[in-house]
Amino acid sequence: MGGLVTGPVRIGNCSGFYGDRLSAMHEMLTGGDLDYLTGDYLAELTMLILARDRAKAPDRGYAKTFLKQLEECLGLALDRGVRIVANAGGLNPAGLADAVRALAQRLGLTVNVAHVEGDDLLPRADELGFGSVLAANAYLGAWGIVECLNAGADVVVTGRVTDASVIVGPAAAHHGWQRTDYDRLAGAIAAGHVIECGAQATGGNYAFFARDFPDLTALIRPGFPLAEIHPDGSSVITKHPGTGGAVTVDTVTAQLLYEITGARYANPDATLRVDTVELSSDGADRVRIGGVRGEPPPPTLKVSLNSIGGFRNEMTLVLTGLDIEAKAELVRRQLETSMTAKPAQMEWTLARTDHEDADTEETASALLRCVVRDPDPANVGRKFSSAAVELALSSYPGFHATSPPGDGQVYGVFRPAFVAAGDVPHVAVHADGSRVDIAPATQTLELAPVPPFALPEPLPFGETRRVPLGSIAGARSGDKGGSANVGVWVRTDPQWRWLVHALTVDKLRELLPETADLPVTRHVLPNLRAVNFVIDGILGEGVAYHARFDPQAKALGEWLRSRTVDIPVELSAEIPEELLA
Repeated sequence: MGGLVTGPVRIGNCSGFYGDRLSAMHEMLTGGDLDYLTGDYLAELTMLILARDRAKAPDRGYAKTFLKQLEECLGLALDRGVRIVANAGGLNPAGLADAVRALAQRLGLTVNVAHVEGDDLLPRADELGFGSVLAANAYLGAWGIVECLNAGADVVVTGRVTDASVIVGPAAAHHGWQRTDYDRLAGAIAAGHVIECGAQATGGNYAFFARDFPDLTALIRPGFPLAEIHPDGSSVITKHPGTGGAVTVDTVTAQLLYEITGARYANPDATLRVDTVELSSDGADRVRIGGVRGEPPPPTLKVSLNSIGGFRNEMTLVLTGLDIEAKAELVRRQLETSMTAKPAQMEWTLARTDHEDADTEETASALLRCVVRDPDPANVGRKFSSAAVELALSSYPGFHATSPPGDGQVYGVFRPAFVAAGDVPHVAVHADGSRVDIAPATQTLELAPVPPFALPEPLPFGETRRVPLGSIAGARSGDKGGSANVGVWVRTDPQWRWLVHALTVDKLRELLPETADLPVTRHVLPNLRAVNFVIDGILGEGVAYHARFDPQAKALGEWLRSRTVDIPVELSAEIPEELLA
């Protein structure tokens, strides 16, 4: 630990979210050589789920599936000398560490288990001005993990560290990096950001899947990724031989654009300059990440605040055939008039999934969705859903719903906060119970936008064809609290010189009318031939608020790709013929 290391450290991933493929840990341990195996189990919605779990029983609050994976794999990891780092501790890392020790004892294994804590700020919510919340967790960095690994831990479990930190920690410990090695740390952050979402780096959720995997066989079961991180912070993203999917410059680009903002991607240990990332092919299923520059981290840590917003319910009514708009208006007015106690919020959405002269009843039907919210569960329970069903024989012709009446459910609200890093404890707890305080960064840099990039000169394109944007552009989108990001990239320099001038904020608002009245910021990333849009407020008060049909904005990028635009004929060489018709 901390000595002269000349070769790369191999760090694999076996989980991108709480609920990911259970067998991935075993697959990664048996599929090839690894030094470390990591797992990301936490997301903003997961923290709410775990908080409700902990509220029912104080000894809960961690990702129980991690223990299921270890049941089969802990002995295997020890035999192979693979050390495990995971943020599965959620709201109770000490509890999970104890559970891992109990599991090891039951399996007859000797395991050094350490954990990292300090992120849970709920006991100080009033002091810090958070108000009444169910969970308040700061995003910690990697140095608590480094301390645990340097002290000999075989398994390190953490609470809410940043997603990349579970990869940065092993890299920093293995190579003996210092806290001011910002370029190296930023390189590991880039690699960590690519592999922390599991199979999204190997072909999962990949925009060009139909073109790059035409028979789909390779995508039936994509392998999980690993990063070979070198002492200088550069890395190669790859996967175990013989596993499904693929690692290409495009799959890595897609993941780099996932849930980021602009050219600066802040982490507690360093700020990654995304605009410096250079990708290149290093052979089959190998992509090199180089050129990465880092800066000191910001002086504050982000805090995830989750609270109960109230109660919600919904009914989806099916409208078939003719007069769809009139049918929707009739039932809307009937339901709103019939309810004696109207919910505080009542939202109607009509999805015109119907087709003219359809040859099946399903394709002749549209969906009318009504979502209600209220602090009082009675106002969104059976009073609402039964009132909708009671209209069955007195409303539009063909009335039916997709579900029977049901009770309302609790919904959550997410909001971010920021606190000075020095106000957040960061503690490494070793297997013997000894505790080591991890000091905050001594050198920081306020997060600020980078100066605007000089855009390339537009090419003098001639004739255009109206085709889907996705015929040449890939996209990846996701949630960031109540906001969403949509990263869009192209594969060639001529395509880039068209995209950067064509896909402006105004054009995005035109193509995605839901964004017309929302704040939208565009960030330009020339090295990736990409633009990234941050759309504030499109998800309301977070994923659990269910503000829209796609509450996590995972398909927002695919909607954008489906919209038609005028693309120069010169750029259409790679466009499938069916899209040019």
